[in-house]
Amino acid sequence: MDEFTPYGTSHRLIALLLVVGVVALVALGRTRRDTVAADRDARAFALLTLAFVLPLQVVALTRSGFDVDRTLPLQLCDLAAFVAPFALWTRRAWAVGLTYYWGLTLTTQAVITPDLSADFPDPVFVLFWGMHLLIVWAAVYLTWGLGLAPDWHGYRATVAVTVGWAMSVSVFNLATGSNYGYLNRKPAAASILDYLGDWPVYVLAEIVIVLTVWALMTWPWVRSRTGN
Repeated sequence: MDEFTPYGTSHRLIALLLVVGVVALVALGRTRRDTVAADRDARAFALLTLAFVLPLQVVALTRSGFDVDRTLPLQLCDLAAFVAPFALWTRRAWAVGLTYYWGLTLTTQAVITPDLSADFPDPVFVLFWGMHLLIVWAAVYLTWGLGLAPDWHGYRATVAVTVGWAMSVSVFNLATGSNYGYLNRKPAAASILDYLGDWPVYVLAEIVIVLTVWALMTWPWVRSRTGN
């Protein structure tokens, strides 16, 4: 089986697919916004996402033989993959907010710098990209397609949930020697973290950057609603 090459042919095709999907879903959402058809579309989207997420967890478990360092669904992308279907199905504000912030910042990092070894047509490749693209598409569809824009309440809720996750996972990493969220050390593959210094400096830098970026992702929406 071929090994995945970052920015190789398959990676570039995935990037193209991401863009095409974004355009199509925004158009679909706006066309059917506030209709019964939009509800059916969103729920079908949720089921499709789960159809990728659940098999990926099974494949990861089967191939690793339950490797505690990699198998458990503790990465934020893993959590986003379960939150996104819930947001699509229910449109709960907190779930939509998590999908928006996590999907458009943290999940896109996995798209830009994927920690992946298998290339197409390996099932891991298909499931990995299916999950990550669907999370990003869900965030775009809910926000620009269905018009569920974020606000400061959603920002604060996402920050609180993310901080809770980081604290819990850090304790788990210390107890098991794992590195979920790359909170204890950088990933082996090249990533943006390489430009943020050594541990724990890069973790602190991440916190500042993420909070700032999420605030900037919120302010235009709030301003457009209030006119201020």
